[in-house]
Amino acid sequence: MTVDVYTPLVLSLLLAAISPVVGRRVAPALAARVLTAAAVVTAAAGVWSLVLLAATLVNDAPPVVAEARENGRRLVEPVPEGIGVLACLALAVVAHRLWRAVRTTLGTRRALRRLCEGHPPGTELIVAASEVPRAFAIPGPPGRILVTSAMLGALRPVERRVLLAHERAHLAHRHSLLVTAANLAVAANPLLGPVRATVSFLVERWADERAAATVGDRTATARALARAALSAGRPRPSCALGFTDRAVTRRVAALQCAPPPHLRSVAAAVLALGVLPALGAADATDDLLHLLTDVLV
Repeated sequence: MTVDVYTPLVLSLLLAAISPVVGRRVAPALAARVLTAAAVVTAAAGVWSLVLLAATLVNDAPPVVAEARENGRRLVEPVPEGIGVLACLALAVVAHRLWRAVRTTLGTRRALRRLCEGHPPGTELIVAASEVPRAFAIPGPPGRILVTSAMLGALRPVERRVLLAHERAHLAHRHSLLVTAANLAVAANPLLGPVRATVSFLVERWADERAAATVGDRTATARALARAALSAGRPRPSCALGFTDRAVTRRVAALQCAPPPHLRSVAAAVLALGVLPALGAADATDDLLHLLTDVLV
């Protein structure tokens, strides 16, 4: 258990380090899925490792110590007591971070859905009268696209088609679930921050590629993206899946090249990396169960 229990924490650093490389080399749709899955499994394994470390404090419980002394048995300390205490504190912090992440996500979605109130259920596109150029894909059901009049006014007809195709791709492929899962993974394990940033970028790249395929013109898609970014100015922080983001330059450059390959072998390696923390946590669990059996029997 001494080594296995720390495996998820160490491998989360490796996953965070390779995620930007995977995001650049692998097709966005595939990379976004495998990185999110690996992050969720790694974060869950990390939380379970903290639970295991906290559980080692059972050796210091007064009844257990008293019984061991009566039976003349020596209690084995799998980890120092201080690490167990720190694990308990870390679990409390993780619980608070997860609660905040869930509350923020639900609050943002409620606020966006309130903007759609009063429209018929079958309405997909909602145009809001506003001088601020913005566009959002609002997850459903039913999924809605909210676009401000200023954004539509800033784009040419073909660029509006790109905008709508981009937002429809977010809804059709449920990108909000990937972004939410990545956010929760980071709430549980802050070391996975680079993975969340990469996934957020990849879902935008994924939607860009779908828009380019729908319109049939990668150059027009890149031009629409650049024009929308210039019209919107500096993006405001938001949990919504907006048409603009901080990596617009990289997205425009990517559209001026051929779509990246799928490289399923790389994707499989990333998934394997996500499985390793779970295996390490499982081995640590088995070690702890044997230890507790020796102590309590």
